[in-house]
Amino acid sequence: MSDFQLTAIGHIQSPYKQKFAIPRQPRLVPQAKAKLVFAADFNREEFVRGLDEFSHIWLLFRFHETADKGYSAMVRPPRLGGNERKGVFATRATFRPNAIGMSAVKLEGIEYKNGQLCLLLAGIDLLDGTPILDIKPYLPYSDAMVDATAGFADTRPETQMTVEFSPQVQAFIEQQTNFPQLHDFISNVLKQDPRPAYKKQKEGEQSYGMTLYDFNIRWQVNDEHNYVTSIEKS
Repeated sequence: MSDFQLTAIGHIQSPYKQKFAIPRQPRLVPQAKAKLVFAADFNREEFVRGLDEFSHIWLLFRFHETADKGYSAMVRPPRLGGNERKGVFATRATFRPNAIGMSAVKLEGIEYKNGQLCLLLAGIDLLDGTPILDIKPYLPYSDAMVDATAGFADTRPETQMTVEFSPQVQAFIEQQTNFPQLHDFISNVLKQDPRPAYKKQKEGEQSYGMTLYDFNIRWQVNDEHNYVTSIEKS
């Protein structure tokens, strides 16, 4: 019973093309839209019949980019600035014995087009290509425990980060009719302050880059202000 195999039922098509800048929890950036594309063996509408009655779902997935790196009994949660160790089972760190994660996300629709079944999702926090192991409906009466406590992560992470776009970047974004929420999406990603904990302690201007959808984005951080300097299609 100690060895078993799991079969991915599909994969995520996500705007997050790299681990850097992914929110550390789901629904922190509601503009993050994604698709769950079903694998061939599960590409039938019968598998999701009735799922459209639910506003949110649980996704069980595999941390596929770190699964081969093993696990650690103790980890340094970013929420604690990377300075304090906690047991891996007291965190949502990626370096887990079975590399399994879970996210509660918004279900915006079910699409069946050209023979391909997909779920339309929002508030995603998953890397592009993430294998999905299972889907379960989110049940508010059972899953939302209003009297729960959460230790060192008891409150929503907030920063004082502000975001400003250069005139050229702003003009470019306004031309992207296929991405009407791109401005807010980039803003909310940067307001989460995706920098590693040790970078946040450094003074002076710092420069970064990330890829969202098929856009390469560069910005500078000075104290708690983000200034987006460039954006271009990759």
